[in-house]
Amino acid sequence: MFEPQPNPTAFGRRELLRGALAGAALTGAALTATPLFGAPASAGEPRRAPALHTGGRTVAILGGGMAGLSAAHELVERGYEVTVYEPDYLGGKARSMGVPNTAAGGRLDLPGEHGFRFFPGCYQHVPDTMARIPFPGNPNGVADNLVRVEGAVAGFRGRPPIFAPVEAGSLDQLTPELLQNSIIGAFSFIPELPPAELAFFAKQMMVWFTSSPERRFGQWEYVTWEQIMHANGKSRAYQDYLVNALTRITVAAKPHLSSARTIGTIGEALVLAATGLIPQFSGGVDRILNRPTNEAWIDPWVDYLGGRGVRFVLGQRATALRLRDGVIGSATVVDSRGVASTVTADWFVCATPVERAVDLLGDEIIDADPRLAGMRELQTDWMVGIQYYLTSPTEIPEGHIAALGTPWALTALRQAPMWVGDFAARYGDGSVRECLSVDISDWDSPGILYNRPAKQCTATEVAAEVWAQLCEWLNTGTDWLRREDIHSWHIDPGITWSGGTTRNATPLLVNTVGSYDHRPDAHCAIPNLFFGGDHVRSHIDLATMESANESGRAAANAILDAADDPAERAAIFPLVALPIFEPAKRIDADRFRAGLPHLLEG
Repeated sequence: MFEPQPNPTAFGRRELLRGALAGAALTGAALTATPLFGAPASAGEPRRAPALHTGGRTVAILGGGMAGLSAAHELVERGYEVTVYEPDYLGGKARSMGVPNTAAGGRLDLPGEHGFRFFPGCYQHVPDTMARIPFPGNPNGVADNLVRVEGAVAGFRGRPPIFAPVEAGSLDQLTPELLQNSIIGAFSFIPELPPAELAFFAKQMMVWFTSSPERRFGQWEYVTWEQIMHANGKSRAYQDYLVNALTRITVAAKPHLSSARTIGTIGEALVLAATGLIPQFSGGVDRILNRPTNEAWIDPWVDYLGGRGVRFVLGQRATALRLRDGVIGSATVVDSRGVASTVTADWFVCATPVERAVDLLGDEIIDADPRLAGMRELQTDWMVGIQYYLTSPTEIPEGHIAALGTPWALTALRQAPMWVGDFAARYGDGSVRECLSVDISDWDSPGILYNRPAKQCTATEVAAEVWAQLCEWLNTGTDWLRREDIHSWHIDPGITWSGGTTRNATPLLVNTVGSYDHRPDAHCAIPNLFFGGDHVRSHIDLATMESANESGRAAANAILDAADDPAERAAIFPLVALPIFEPAKRIDADRFRAGLPHLLEG
């Protein structure tokens, strides 16, 4: 069967909010969202790109993932001559791919992918780009291929799964106390969770909401999410679900390693998107594409960029940058046969993943800007997908699925019901009616079937283990998952097995404690070298399509700055916060400067 395819709480009112954080002044503020400003100067403000003023218009972008394509988009629309060099596939980790040799009867190959796409309402850069990519019949371009998800399934081991809406519903007003109580209500379904600990969790979220930027960058960046949530001494349910599971399914983040500032940033954005009060977060909490990613987005994007003049050179991996007279004079690219070529341009954008970027820069370039040496300290982890193709649709409600507490931190999505057209008529051999796409976020913890981590399992064992965990977490009181319905499965081809070793060609950055200090800006001391990727500093701060897209825009803007180009800059959208928290943040800034703890932590 498992054959691989080819390629009411115990806390009182006073304890809940300790006087509503200095009183009713917080509740009287307007609800208009305001930008959430970034790092204070002590944490490293972005610097303006060094001016070169060559007048040159040629740009070499090394890497055709989300950051590279985003930079190309902004630059070509401003009249630059752009060439993108990509060794593998355009779209990077965001792409989808056909599973080879699975099509029959004029259908397309079964759709595979690195992992299912998720577009939270707090994303602003990606939807803006999508709206500027034409798509037949769509007035808002590719952006109209986004489908709003209304609910999610939470699975628990040995307990019936729960379906719940993912949005808080329309709110006419919001006070800190109401928000805190909404957080309590949102997680009240978690079994065996002491009410006092749930209230404590909500209170700690309010600590984050009311922390000043100075404290966020000066304190919370240097402690883990596990620490800010005071996990030690709490119940197993608190640790497993509220601290671990909710964090682990957020892009492979480990609560005992991850920066509390990073997890708090995305947590705040998701909570505010759920309130419906932020005009900039208008897409709801959860959206997905209505087709495989390449059909819905990447292919139309590449076609649009090509039509505007972007040149794509595939099968070419950048291996070296040459420094000459203080600027990048050329880059070396190598094809699959090992044949090297020299690339020259006025401007160079290094849009490769961080683990490749470090090797590409080399000691000479890092010596020219020692701040780049921090990239060597950045860490990556694995979050990789597997798709199960089923001959019968499951009865799992539409929406995302979070198997909370699974050893491998599994999340999933039923794709066929939310895609346009008839799945069986469009893909495969006509017998596949469902695609269940699963993300594996923990490759280092032992499973329940083989008692080994995913990194120590074969491909077939990974497929069997993931299925076993899903059944254990979702089939209590249901028969949603039936082994006999499995037609086949497909694991992201970036995972390879050889000589007893499992390798991943597509890891992603994880935001460990203090890692912000090591991340580059989109520009550096070398005046014609720029950076894109999910490791570049951004507002969303997490390794996501959104951060990569923002970094591509920032790189394009830095080129415009360096060239002294008067063209309009690419839009950069900061995250937003509600003004009701600003008085508390001002109090906290004073307390932080005085060396005092947060008011709710004192």
